[in-house]
Amino acid sequence: MVFNLITLPITIFFIVLGFCQLFFAIKLKKKFKKDHSFINSFIIVVLWIVSGILFPLFYPRDNEFVRFHQAFSMSIICLFAPLLVFLILLYQYKVVLKDKPELKENRTIDNFLEKYDIMNVNRINSKYYSLRTDVRRKVFHLLPGLVIIILRIFAIDIWDGLWNADEVYGLTGYEYGIFLILMIGYTAVILFAGLDFVRLSFIFENSNIYHLLPDSLSNMLIKTLKKNENYEFTKNVVLILSLIPILFLPFGIFTAVALITSIGDGVASIMGVSFGRHHFPKKSSKTIIGYISGFFVSFGVSIFALWLFEPHILPLKMIVMSLSGALVFLTIDLLSLKIDDNILNPIFCGLVMTFFYVIL
Repeated sequence: MVFNLITLPITIFFIVLGFCQLFFAIKLKKKFKKDHSFINSFIIVVLWIVSGILFPLFYPRDNEFVRFHQAFSMSIICLFAPLLVFLILLYQYKVVLKDKPELKENRTIDNFLEKYDIMNVNRINSKYYSLRTDVRRKVFHLLPGLVIIILRIFAIDIWDGLWNADEVYGLTGYEYGIFLILMIGYTAVILFAGLDFVRLSFIFENSNIYHLLPDSLSNMLIKTLKKNENYEFTKNVVLILSLIPILFLPFGIFTAVALITSIGDGVASIMGVSFGRHHFPKKSSKTIIGYISGFFVSFGVSIFALWLFEPHILPLKMIVMSLSGALVFLTIDLLSLKIDDNILNPIFCGLVMTFFYVIL
């Protein structure tokens, strides 16, 4: 597939958003040196640019049916998603905050952090509260991969297989699945990022629009963010952008990687909080039971994904690929690098599993 004028706005839009994040990252690093990870932000900027460039390359054909759906995607991603963010902010400004100066004054980053610190004390003192918070976080991490899997199954097995809609719309089930996944995924990352730009606008004294952030969203963030994440883009943005490049891999591998990143990491964290006694390293919050649980769950979900979407693979090859993905996950977890696991796990698990997929 080659670039065309229909998809060019998406490419340009994502490149622009990448440089916008770079601008925010520079400001955040200057103001919050200890809390903001510039290396993570820089990698995410690269992922913004890569995602924009890759968009048209996901479509295997170029015809009038494909271009119609590309045009529809472009309208949703570049027009509807930004308009929706704008309407949310306009509603807050014209309706929620109208004639309510006390509400506007209360919506500040300082008040948010004060509430966060109060709730963070509960996390430290209550294992149940910490576990509940971790479950909330991991559910949000699971959503992007789960939505992609559901869309793929719908497009192949229902839209194409059951309804035979490919004969009407001129797209195969695979192409329709790509259309749905790209449109919803790219739209979601625009919505998340748009609200993140509003949330992080507190770094600008003269252009601070933090007060336009809905209270419901602020309350949700208090319950799901870690301390340093108050000065970063939310993990859903990171995870979606990290998953986009590996959509080129066989779908069974993509599914395995998405599940490892969400379920494997989630189970490791939840089991560590619930039953962890022995920490490794000793000063780390990570526990041996967490490592072991994450490894075995990652192996299990990989076997399931490969069995479901790559049934032609021989059982021994399937086991080797699943073990390789689980071992990469365990290695990344043990190393505790400064780079976000939501970036490392999709990319390296996907590459290693693809390596064994090719050579075996």
